[in-house]
Amino acid sequence: MSDLRNYISIIKKNHELKTIKKKVSTKYEIAAITAKVDGSYAVLFENIKESKFRLVSNLVGTINRFAKAVGANESNIHEKVFSAIKHAKKPKIISSAKFMENKSRNLSLLPIVTHFAKESGPFITSSIIFAKNPDTGSQNSSFHRLMPIDKRHFSIRMVEGRHLHRFFVDAKEHGEDLKVAIAVGAHPAISIAGAYQADWGKDEIDIANTLLKGKLHLAKCPYSELMIPASTEIVMEGRILKDKTHKEWMVEMLQTYDHKRYQPVFELEHLYFRNEPIYHDILSGFSEHRLLMGMPIEAKLDGELKTEFPQTKKVSITNGGCNWLHVVIQIKKKTQSEPKKIIKKAFSIHRSLKHVTVVDDDIDPNDPVEVEYAVATRFQANKDLVILENVRGSSLDPSSDQKKLQTAKMGMDATKSFNKNHSGFEIAKIPKFESISLNDYFK
Repeated sequence: MSDLRNYISIIKKNHELKTIKKKVSTKYEIAAITAKVDGSYAVLFENIKESKFRLVSNLVGTINRFAKAVGANESNIHEKVFSAIKHAKKPKIISSAKFMENKSRNLSLLPIVTHFAKESGPFITSSIIFAKNPDTGSQNSSFHRLMPIDKRHFSIRMVEGRHLHRFFVDAKEHGEDLKVAIAVGAHPAISIAGAYQADWGKDEIDIANTLLKGKLHLAKCPYSELMIPASTEIVMEGRILKDKTHKEWMVEMLQTYDHKRYQPVFELEHLYFRNEPIYHDILSGFSEHRLLMGMPIEAKLDGELKTEFPQTKKVSITNGGCNWLHVVIQIKKKTQSEPKKIIKKAFSIHRSLKHVTVVDDDIDPNDPVEVEYAVATRFQANKDLVILENVRGSSLDPSSDQKKLQTAKMGMDATKSFNKNHSGFEIAKIPKFESISLNDYFK
């Protein structure tokens, strides 16, 4: 099955879901509980003070649960996701949708969570917005956070230059509002695909369908005529108004506050939801948010680097770099010039990268101590450093030029130099170390 409930049942059987029956509030309490369990298990809240809906959080907050969502294991996530991106296939269209079981025009029914002090308000953080590409006629899906203004209106966060913003600008230039449909509570594979920015004219939902082995079904929304996963828990359709904005600000992926922005306004036409609906909340800057955003990019880096540089072994977008800004690339080095070529290629694949480190295949890229060891013993700043100045970077980085979206980037070749005797870099080993168990000696 390709719905959220099936995925929840799978992680529940694997003891990766905790159910909370005690009454909880959407104002800070749900966010605090989610933060407390960050990186351990998903949480299903069944009794919410402000809403009759249930709520689930931290769905893919670990690598293991992320792997389950895409039908992979931890060792082949990259291959699975990259293959789905390259070989995406369209889902089937069906005439009926489970999300049509109930209908309303009142957004206050939703258990929208207030997450952090100093944010401009509560936010829907798991919303996937579907819209039509004006050039190709194909659909596009992407993540955008929504802040309620009243019972029929949200502010909608859009990054300038991204696909949805380009659709909106095109509609505005033609004097039109942009019709959209919004999904909340979809299978995590749909969320993972929605977090990835496919090439112009490509539909991310095709990636989700491939991850779900072709079992995803879409149904048409009556007002927008957009195709939405039929088993989605909650669907909203309406329009992004061409001539209205609203001020908001929020906590971003780096757990820092973004600056205040005037954003376009969404006006609701219809709210649909399943019987006993489950709302999905994502806590900004914590593990689920970072994995949803970072893992598809990590898979893309892994796939494209291995295609051009077969000596690439592993790619790790680091936790310390917020799973977005820093990457460590493990290679089996063949020539002295390879690491710097790989550094430049990585920057071109993911332009938000700020720091790239290349290490040898005896260094674990997921171990920050081993990576720092490689920098300490194999890197010389006057020879092995790559610096790029005044280039496009991440809009999330508070140290960058936020107006021009420019930053400085650094790459480090922390591999063993071919100009040195390799015996000087060999890490000493103790025979029998792996086979010895301390339980045999300390009793």
